[in-house]
Amino acid sequence: MELLEARSLSCVRGTRLLFKDVNFQIRPGEIRQVRGANGAGKTSLLRILCGLSLPEHGEVLWNGKPIGQDRSHFHAQLAYIGHAPGLKLDLTARENLLFALSLQSAHHHVDMGAVLERVGLGASADLLCRHLSAGQLRRVAIARLHFSSALLWILDEPFSAIDSQGVGDIETLLAAHLDTGGMIIFTSHQAIQVSKEPVATIELSS
Repeated sequence: MELLEARSLSCVRGTRLLFKDVNFQIRPGEIRQVRGANGAGKTSLLRILCGLSLPEHGEVLWNGKPIGQDRSHFHAQLAYIGHAPGLKLDLTARENLLFALSLQSAHHHVDMGAVLERVGLGASADLLCRHLSAGQLRRVAIARLHFSSALLWILDEPFSAIDSQGVGDIETLLAAHLDTGGMIIFTSHQAIQVSKEPVATIELSS
């Protein structure tokens, strides 16, 4: 069984300790919400879990091995959406998705037009992203997940700038990923409902 494990993670930025001794495991079909006050290090923790930053102490393991031992294998199982949408503003929404598909583990049989309609971008699919609103840019970023075949999704504020209907659509997407054995770690300032059970949390404190 696939397993992501954080062992005694601590993070320092400058001279400030953001968090210490963070320990948790996540298995297929499980979801965790990272919570903490502003500045507690939620984004920093996600970046450490992705291997994009190093912890001050501790380690992240994938199937019992440090993620740095076989970074390419780990990243092939990972879909990461950061707080910034990570889009090329001189490409359209459709072109950004096509570009993302060339870089990630993806289900290529998924219909591009249907996904764009589902996330509310059908009429904006061929506009340059520099002309889209913050909410629309977030929808383009989230649309990548409809194509992703990665097991582990790590999402930083996926509901940011999204209206209530969009939040419901994302909850449905997350629930479907969990139902197929996916794993999700996310940050959010709001509670979400993706199953009958409350979402387990990872609380950050120094």
